[in-house]
Amino acid sequence: MIAMNTGTPQATDAAQKQLVSELALRADSCRTRGRYNESEALFRRALELAERFFGENNLPLVPLLNNFAVLGKYSGNFDEAETCYRRALTITERWLGAENGEVATLYHNLGGLEHARGNYAAGEPLARRAVEIRRALLGEEHLDVAADMAALAAILDGLGRYDESEPIYHHVIEIFEREGGSENYEIAINLNNLAALCAAQGKLEAAERMYLRALAIKEKLLGAEHPDVAVTLNNLALLVKDQGELTRAAAIYERALTIFERALQPTHPCLLRCRANYEKLRRKLARSAANTEI
Repeated sequence: MIAMNTGTPQATDAAQKQLVSELALRADSCRTRGRYNESEALFRRALELAERFFGENNLPLVPLLNNFAVLGKYSGNFDEAETCYRRALTITERWLGAENGEVATLYHNLGGLEHARGNYAAGEPLARRAVEIRRALLGEEHLDVAADMAALAAILDGLGRYDESEPIYHHVIEIFEREGGSENYEIAINLNNLAALCAAQGKLEAAERMYLRALAIKEKLLGAEHPDVAVTLNNLALLVKDQGELTRAAAIYERALTIFERALQPTHPCLLRCRANYEKLRRKLARSAANTEI
């Protein structure tokens, strides 16, 4: 039993716990629906109350810190996300030791954060540590191990090590389909990443099929206006452009950009990349139109 640092009456304790729990649930709900600004305000309030109630170094803070950091990754607040993840890791290792599932989750998330930053070399040892811990606990075929392996594969992609990442994607998609059916979020994420790998190898038709399937799953699970849907739209638009379908690509970019601009901060890397891609395509279309007129 973990001792809580509080001197408040029991009824107040229960009310405070309930309030923290409700704020955290609302914050996470807003995050999953792509409402990042609302989510951030709720998480900050929940964390402030939790620190006051539980103290700054107790286990009940860990889920809040982790989920706030997940939000930071998606909203582009990378430095704050890393601070929260590492603080959560320190607390978890202090209370539970270094070889448990919660520690593996935090290493997984730290690796994913470095992937989002584009720091693939820094992310690889973090992702491998997550796989190592979780595989020792759960075995090779567990869904959580598959999720860790998929995160490692994405980092290997960033390092250009496609021969290592491609078989991992196929393996984890097989596990996710067997254990969770053909329409779940993990399949969508890995199809998106495998499609990008196929595109890099010049397998454009296969890549488009995968992007379209990933897009359909994300739209069904998250809704058509979620920023994670826009990630796949941006990737699909880039592929369609490379196939020479410029007008179709422009329409896809427009949809992705509209979603990103509504959901993300103006400096978010996904928004900036999508806008740059779209503007580059628009210039190409304008030049093509000018040459046709001549």
